[in-house]
Amino acid sequence: MVQVNVADDAVAPAEALRMVHQTPAPDAFVSLWLPTAHLATRDPVDLAIRAASGDGAHIAAYLVAESCPLTPTEPDRTVPPGTRTPGFAQIALLRRPAGQMRDDFLAAWLDLHTQVAIETQSTFSYTQNVAVRPLVATGAATPDPPLDPIDGIVEECFPAAAMTDPHVFFDAFGDDERLAAHTSRMVASTSKFLDYDRLDVIPTSRYRFS
Repeated sequence: MVQVNVADDAVAPAEALRMVHQTPAPDAFVSLWLPTAHLATRDPVDLAIRAASGDGAHIAAYLVAESCPLTPTEPDRTVPPGTRTPGFAQIALLRRPAGQMRDDFLAAWLDLHTQVAIETQSTFSYTQNVAVRPLVATGAATPDPPLDPIDGIVEECFPAAAMTDPHVFFDAFGDDERLAAHTSRMVASTSKFLDYDRLDVIPTSRYRFS
């Protein structure tokens, strides 16, 4: 399967949710499920991505360990291949705080935070990718400059109304007390494993291809 996420005009209403650490900010993500990350196997894929990205594009690649703690629900399951998933997909590039051990970061994120995220947001799809190692993206005359190292990549899909309504985003439809409680619980949890000063959050449109 191939998945493409693009920061396009359809997610312009979510601009207030956008957080940028590295510049220029990523504006597209391609996810591939391959039998191996071996360079010779990936090379045709890297070349195709680079050709589609245009001159001057910066490309970074990561090998990840994927986890899907939230079973996809409507409308995610009924979207035909190649069709835009309704709502929007929020991509977050995570970096652990300076001095935090990797095992502590993973425990706080994967073991403790996962259920908090599911219970306090209106997500209908939730994917966690632990960054195993960066990969060399081939096909360039000179290597792309390195990014600030990424420890995790998260994708959360929300209904369209969540782009502009925090009550919808935090699963607190019209309830101010529930919104405050969910927001407080979320911040208390993420503060244990996120470096907010080095966090990228990019609203995108999602397309999946079989």
